[in-house]
Amino acid sequence: MRWDRLFDDLEAQLAARARLELDAEVAERTRTERSKITLGERVVGATGSALVVRLRGATVVRGVLEDSGDGWLLLVEPTGRQSLVATAAVLGISGLGRPRDDTRARRFGIGSALRGISRDRRAVVVVDVDGGSVHGTIDAVGADAFDIAEHPLDSPRRAEHLLGERVIPFAAVAVVGSA
Repeated sequence: MRWDRLFDDLEAQLAARARLELDAEVAERTRTERSKITLGERVVGATGSALVVRLRGATVVRGVLEDSGDGWLLLVEPTGRQSLVATAAVLGISGLGRPRDDTRARRFGIGSALRGISRDRRAVVVVDVDGGSVHGTIDAVGADAFDIAEHPLDSPRRAEHLLGERVIPFAAVAVVGSA
């Protein structure tokens, strides 16, 4: 009888040790999988979610994530204004849930997104990473910078309304917002 209790105790100890080893292995695999998830994958999984994005230059953009791609996020603010956010300027994002496997980011970069905005010929507000801003119409987009014709937001891009022209490097952009 005494041996039966001893063997039962040994068996229980082995089972407990096996459970601990399995739990440790599952935890390690989970950490390994999470370490492979990029910010872009986390963001694309949040499409349709309300986010608060804090940017360099003390800028904060609040809105629903509509789209994202290589180096950019597109948020629709509560006012209906659309904001193209450069991920290089992001300091933090609130509202991201767990990443989903069924979503994919667009492959094109911020330059392609800016070219699309330029084609629309609509006035925009560009906020830089230091918090400064300029408003006008994007005239041309190069490989790493774009030209903006500065004019009042309530005026069309015409010679009589031009305040100046500026070249802005992509690296200086925090957010480009629709007027």
